[in-house]
Amino acid sequence: MSADANQTKPPEAEGTDFIGRLVDFRFRQDDVRRILATLSETDRVSVTEQLAGMLRKTSGLLEVARRVSDSLDIEVLLPRMVELVSEFLDAERCTIFLHDPEPNELYSRVAQGAGLSEIRFPAHLGIAGAVFVKGEGLVIQDAYADARFNQEIDRRTGYRTRDILCAPIRDFQGKVIGVAQVLNKKTGRFTEADMPLLESISSQAASAFVNAQLHQQIARARHEEAQLLEVTTAISRELQLKPLLAKIMETVTTILSADRSTLFVHDPATNELWSHVAQGVGMTEIRFPANRGIAGAASSKVETINIPDAYKDSRFNQDVDKRTGYKTDSILCMPIVNKQGCAVGVIQVLNKKGGPFSATDEKRLRAFSSQASIALENAKLFEDIVSVKNYNESILRSLSNSVITLDANGKVQKANEAALRLLRREGKPDEAVGRSIDELLGARNGWLIKSIDAVRRTGKPDVAMDADLVLAPEPGVVTTASVNLSVVPLTSSRDEAIGFMLVIDDITSEKRMKGTMARYMPKAVADKLLEGG
Repeated sequence: MSADANQTKPPEAEGTDFIGRLVDFRFRQDDVRRILATLSETDRVSVTEQLAGMLRKTSGLLEVARRVSDSLDIEVLLPRMVELVSEFLDAERCTIFLHDPEPNELYSRVAQGAGLSEIRFPAHLGIAGAVFVKGEGLVIQDAYADARFNQEIDRRTGYRTRDILCAPIRDFQGKVIGVAQVLNKKTGRFTEADMPLLESISSQAASAFVNAQLHQQIARARHEEAQLLEVTTAISRELQLKPLLAKIMETVTTILSADRSTLFVHDPATNELWSHVAQGVGMTEIRFPANRGIAGAASSKVETINIPDAYKDSRFNQDVDKRTGYKTDSILCMPIVNKQGCAVGVIQVLNKKGGPFSATDEKRLRAFSSQASIALENAKLFEDIVSVKNYNESILRSLSNSVITLDANGKVQKANEAALRLLRREGKPDEAVGRSIDELLGARNGWLIKSIDAVRRTGKPDVAMDADLVLAPEPGVVTTASVNLSVVPLTSSRDEAIGFMLVIDDITSEKRMKGTMARYMPKAVADKLLEGG
């Protein structure tokens, strides 16, 4: 007998475990025939079935490796795996559940034939949950006889689940990352003999799922970073408080996939929280004590409050829901904190789509609220400045004296209504503002320019009493006003010179009346009468 024949000749039968020897042994087709010829009919059928099963398993693993190696998109991998597992397990349907660790849920974006875009449930529930928690596969011959089986999906879809084969999906470290579940074997029922094939195919695909999830997390993180940069840039440009509140609420609602949100601002004068807009509720303003309710608790304690079920929290005020017909489920409430660590406002977000708010949602909102804090303080500061400006302008409008402000270069920055009347430019501020005081008055009033120069040099006010101010409002028209004029230096908070203020008291009428009265009575008497009004 040749050496090759000796190599292909198996040892005499020692039981029926020929598969291991065949796998470890390099053989040709005629060698297989020779080996099978030495077996009894029963053993030959058994070995043939085992070989067919092994070849089917090998084929399945090779096909899985081929189909999952070219994509990092979980949306592509899940349908492929569903199709492959259904085919190789001869099943009517298959669902691949992956674990989402943060909410500790199992989810699937594909349920073949069921028409559901996504399924999510706590990772311990149901048959898939039991397999995930214990890390052991299950073969269930009668689904409806198992208390763990959720019949609701069958009722919704009209499908009838008979038998179930469910196996854990493990990564290379042996950690369970998901569950593969197949329903209704087309020929017969699932048995323990089907489990090794499902486990092998699932393990083969596990690394692809891990890589796809990692890729998805990186892509999501980049998108969120870009989105956060975009929205923070947008809100940093908004200085009007009301539009800023609306923009912040719109942004928060979007980035957290929530139904609505409200930004409450703290009013230190009244110790209240208020909002100009409560998105979706239609109220123009809400005000309440800063320690009341969930928003008040978040503000007063400067802490984040995450409530999965609002109606189970005693702090939740159900009156707003009753008035509006809205149903609040989940709440995420976070204080907006300034650099001193004090709450300047509270962001309250309602009803996360798909379930309660997660730790990742808290992280996103915290990153955004730190930027919103800066924007909010800037807007409040701007509002305060505008209020002061409006207050000052109202005072200027009410003054009978003319007030003109100049910048450091002598250009007119502001002229009140009395000043515009004096300059014969009433209702035409553009003809005065922005022009040089030299151009406006200096050509015929050298004494005024000298007074401004003296104030620029000394930094001290200068006063001119009963001076003649020559006005030339238009070519060929020249008038003179008798004035008492003060030039006052303007300085910044750092005591730097930033301009001048001219305060002009027009005494032309008073002087004319005094001259008229002096013709008929002594000057002292005339002065006394004018002083008495």
